[in-house]
Amino acid sequence: MVISYCAPEPMNSVSHCDTPLLRVAYLDGGPQNGAPVILLHGWPDDATTYARISPVLHEAGFRTFSPWLRGFGPTSFLSKDIMRSGEIAAMAQDVLDFADALGLSRFAVVGHDWGARISYLLASVFPDRIKCCAALSLGWQPGKPATPTPGQAKAFWYQWFMATARGAEFVRNNGKEFARYQWDSWGPSGWFDDAIFDGVASSFENPDWADVTLHSYRVRWEEAEPDPRYAELARRQAAVKIITVPILMLHGGDDRVVFAQSSEGLEEHFTAFYRRVVLDGIGHFPTREASDQVSRLLAAFLDSHCKR
Repeated sequence: MVISYCAPEPMNSVSHCDTPLLRVAYLDGGPQNGAPVILLHGWPDDATTYARISPVLHEAGFRTFSPWLRGFGPTSFLSKDIMRSGEIAAMAQDVLDFADALGLSRFAVVGHDWGARISYLLASVFPDRIKCCAALSLGWQPGKPATPTPGQAKAFWYQWFMATARGAEFVRNNGKEFARYQWDSWGPSGWFDDAIFDGVASSFENPDWADVTLHSYRVRWEEAEPDPRYAELARRQAAVKIITVPILMLHGGDDRVVFAQSSEGLEEHFTAFYRRVVLDGIGHFPTREASDQVSRLLAAFLDSHCKR
């Protein structure tokens, strides 16, 4: 039996948690008795994407936990025999294991990109655990991913590239360059400099980053075998048609990889509070591009729906 625990370390330092499969590295802060919020980053990004947002949430009375996902930064697998799965179901189970290790029975979740996919799964399948959910840069559509329109498929070129042997080889050998191209092309220019990117890119030096990345995009389009460990959770995810917890959805109006129109008209899938906000002139990384605006929206939403 694996005993999960979290090492007590000073607030705002990098802390660590052992879960059944991972040693999870995370940033935490805010009042000790604050309502808990788990902040989930996307690809290609890391836990520091919430660095300018979490202090606002702390001031609003929330305690935040921002983990590096499997394959990123200081987070590591406990065994070489564990499949380096990049399935959303796998990462959602990681979050539940992480919450259990922290002693969190119910919590709010905020996710960007991959983190949004994880957050939607948790909100849809585990409404008893999730108080409310905020998702950035991605609308929720139930079931398996639909084949994208030609324009959206063109924007997803990097996903098809990674499904090829040569694409996989490039990602393994040039991961930082590959990620930098996405930062440069997924929205308007001028929102980051080399120092910011290089700091985040150190998280892509994790020895499992390429495997998790490649598997995540390949398995999404059924170009790789899923991890049987998560078959039941993936089945439950595909079966859910509505989300019953409050949802805030934020989408950059100039997102050049997941087009803003893809999150339009989805209200029928939500039976509780649902609000979609388009951030004018913002690309795919609103946590970094528009942190002040995002902070205000998140704080107000969490205050209204996640403190009780």
